[in-house]
Amino acid sequence: MEAYCVKCKAKREVKDPKAVTMKNGKPATSGTCSACGTKVFKIGK
Repeated sequence: MEAYCVKCKAKREVKDPKAVTMKNGKPATSGTCSACGTKVFKIGK
């Protein structure tokens, strides 16, 4: 899965992706950037 990394300013592969649910009940995925280790977040399954 890919997500946008704000630090790298590019789409990167997500390391250790975890399915989470936002406050409004919608699904999202959270993990870390494979290149720099910054937290990345993607809304949707």
